Amino acid sequence: MSHSPRPRTVVGCTLLVTALVAGANACGSSDNPLAARPYDASSMVSFNTPEDEGKKADPDKPLEITTADSDDRITDVTAVDATGRYVAGELAADGSRWHSTEPLAADAHYTVRVSTEDDNGAPGRRVVTFDTGKPSGKKRLSVEFGPEAGDYGVGQPVTATLSEPVKDPAQRAVVERGLKVESTPSVQGAWYWVDDKELHYRPKEYWPAHATVRARSNLDGIKIGDRLWGSRSKDLKLAIGDRVVAVTDASSHQMTVYRNDEVVNTIPVTTGKPGFETRNGVKVVLGKEYLVRMRGTSIGIAEGSSESYDLDVYYATRVTWSGEYVHAAPWSVGSQGYENVSHGCTGMSTSNAAWFYENVRRGDVVKVVNSYGDTMETFGNGFGDWNVDWKKWTAGSALTGGGKTVGQHDTSTLRPVAV
Repeated sequence: MSHSPRPRTVVGCTLLVTALVAGANACGSSDNPLAARPYDASSMVSFNTPEDEGKKADPDKPLEITTADSDDRITDVTAVDATGRYVAGELAADGSRWHSTEPLAADAHYTVRVSTEDDNGAPGRRVVTFDTGKPSGKKRLSVEFGPEAGDYGVGQPVTATLSEPVKDPAQRAVVERGLKVESTPSVQGAWYWVDDKELHYRPKEYWPAHATVRARSNLDGIKIGDRLWGSRSKDLKLAIGDRVVAVTDASSHQMTVYRNDEVVNTIPVTTGKPGFETRNGVKVVLGKEYLVRMRGTSIGIAEGSSESYDLDVYYATRVTWSGEYVHAAPWSVGSQGYENVSHGCTGMSTSNAAWFYENVRRGDVVKVVNSYGDTMETFGNGFGDWNVDWKKWTAGSALTGGGKTVGQHDTSTLRPVAV
């Protein structure tokens, strides 16, 4: 459609835009094209989507919007589907073209709002809706987030398990862009590719106390590879509690428990003796068991030997899948606070173990220092994610580091239950 040219804005009015918004009348709206009501810009911009009703756009092709006249320019584009997913895009410096920089979803309904300016600076607007076709690939990729929804400590990573393996770096980048983790309050974080089917997400530092963490997948209908498309996945919500960090010093035989950076308890402990040293580094509470039967035969100790044991252990807080616990050890009370006599676990009196059991939750941090043991495995034996420094962690992201991993699932050093 045509419209009457408008006089160009004079310098005086340009400098008084703020005042005009506030209600000043130094320049009338008839003299300022930017103050005019946007006109219908249907003739100014064109889309590469089908205009015929009933035809659907190809989700394999990027969305592209161009101007019809070199004197006109696009100033802003917002493209969003019916589920609220926005499409990222890039606008040319001269405003002549906008194109999407991430895939459109298949079988989706989009609304696109385009803002323009003509050669006089007068604003225009066009709104277009269109549908995309169904996915052509046969395989569907779904995501299962972990852990299960609930209350956790500040050290709990978010996990994403894929239904199909993804090896190609470009495809990994598509997947990673579609996996969203948001926290309130907001913190810096990143995904790390553990292997072809598993990713972990953690902040640079621990989660803030009392944060709310939400994870969701935007991959439904998104093309990942030639024959692989994303499908729907269930969202996840975690409620983070107090900042609880328990630090065990294996050399001084003391555990210091901090809550929100204040010391709330100091506990005499015993850790792993020579040959059974407790792992150093940061671990995360995996769960709590009131009673666990622990046997020496499970870690290769011959029955009847001087190291043999078969015990019912109470107030057991698990920190590795292979069987490292913080637990009650009434048989070693005389050594607690003085020497290390366990087979790898952290032992304490029954009353102290009961206190610890009642005051920690899944996701709380248990850190061991000054042990002669190896460092906690990064993956595969619980959550050793925090033992990877931030630079290496971001190198494991397909978006910031090419998805280069510094450790895979390694079960070669896993030990079964020990006391």
